[in-house]
Amino acid sequence: MRKIPIYASVAVWALALAACQSTPVAMAPEEMPKAFTAPQTADAVDAIPSAEWWKSFKNDEMTDLVAQAREGNLDLAIYAARVEQARAQTGMKWADLFPSLSLAGSGTRSGANEGHTAGNSFGLTATASYELDFWGKNREYLDAARNNARAAIFSRDTEWLTVSAGVANEYLAVLALRERLDISRKNVEAAKRILSITQAKVEHGAESNLELAQQTATLRSTEASIPNLEEQEREARYALAILLGKMPEGFDVKAASLDGISAPPVKPGLPSALLARRPDVAMAEANLKAANANLNAARLAFLPSISLTGQGGLSSADLAKLMDPGSLAWSAGAKVLQAVFDGGTLSSTRDYYNAVEVEKIATYRSTVLSALSDVETQLGLVSSLAERERLIADQVMHAKEAFRISELQYREGVAALLTVLNTQQTLFSAQDTLAQIRLARLQATVGLYRVLGGGWSQEAAMDESTRNAFNPTALPF
Repeated sequence: MRKIPIYASVAVWALALAACQSTPVAMAPEEMPKAFTAPQTADAVDAIPSAEWWKSFKNDEMTDLVAQAREGNLDLAIYAARVEQARAQTGMKWADLFPSLSLAGSGTRSGANEGHTAGNSFGLTATASYELDFWGKNREYLDAARNNARAAIFSRDTEWLTVSAGVANEYLAVLALRERLDISRKNVEAAKRILSITQAKVEHGAESNLELAQQTATLRSTEASIPNLEEQEREARYALAILLGKMPEGFDVKAASLDGISAPPVKPGLPSALLARRPDVAMAEANLKAANANLNAARLAFLPSISLTGQGGLSSADLAKLMDPGSLAWSAGAKVLQAVFDGGTLSSTRDYYNAVEVEKIATYRSTVLSALSDVETQLGLVSSLAERERLIADQVMHAKEAFRISELQYREGVAALLTVLNTQQTLFSAQDTLAQIRLARLQATVGLYRVLGGGWSQEAAMDESTRNAFNPTALPF
């Protein structure tokens, strides 16, 4: 029986492996929505958000705080270090495509028993080795490392988007709490004013101690809300300081209310464009590509590895003659290594990376669906909060007038204290609710910028040197 030549069997094995080579999968869900369905304001800006979206709120202090977070946030420093780690790992995989060369020098002196002359030996040896990437396994590993580095960059940018939105939200929360504190203190002043009137009426017999006790209880209830709001304001201020990488003690902001801060209109654009504007989606895609490359490399590991070695050097007993051409010696060789039995290591490695790829496919699709849902949710939230703010603002206007009239009538003895108490409580509740809704609407707009990617793009995320380093065509040969 004729034996099949070894090179023929290797070729057949290579073709079989190529036939089952993993190929990139369809990334996005099959059916993308044609448009975002949440209501839009008439003056919405139909454009991709600016990369410095926080400037749209036209608040210089917020802009300055975001800039401080860019430099001082400790979580960003962690993610930046991870990017450098991934870049270094890419360099390690890049180096595997090149031969390794080492140079060694030696010198020895040896002797034997009495009567024998001691001798010297000098040598200078250069050794080169190279694993021929015949099947492309090392290039697959390099491609996986490149995509892992991309994922690290996109992860860092996702964190920056989270941090910048966090700074804006905490800053707005501090101002809203200060506004609510101001409302509470003014309400305390009004309650004290009503209490003075009640005390005067009790002294003149126009009111009983019951009305005096009722108004005193109302005053104490209003005063009791202040310490809680002060604690919330302090906690929000401390959280803001942590985002900036600063010590909480002694940290403060200048503004005292949300006055002058308006939510800029923003339109999401087409859903399909969102996939290129979200760093977390880009990160999930890069992770999927890295998993695909690792799976390809694991399959190629079944094929034989081919190594080339070479050695050359100079050897002489006389150091002065070490550089003579006659001292030259060299050798070259090649080695083919094929695993015959490894206890299932290669097949288990392949199965592992196959499962990783399946996981990353599901992760990518889940990330895309979450991104689309996030935008729809935030659009609906911005719209509903704007309508609620309009209605509550109208309620506050009428509640102010009602309280003013009831206080005058109570002073003149026309209205009862219960009427004043009801109108006062209605006004205080409406004012406090309005401050909270204004905060929620502004934070919803911040959230909308965040889920739209905050003006992020892959091109802006990677500088020129990074793009060159990850360029798939920039291989050594």
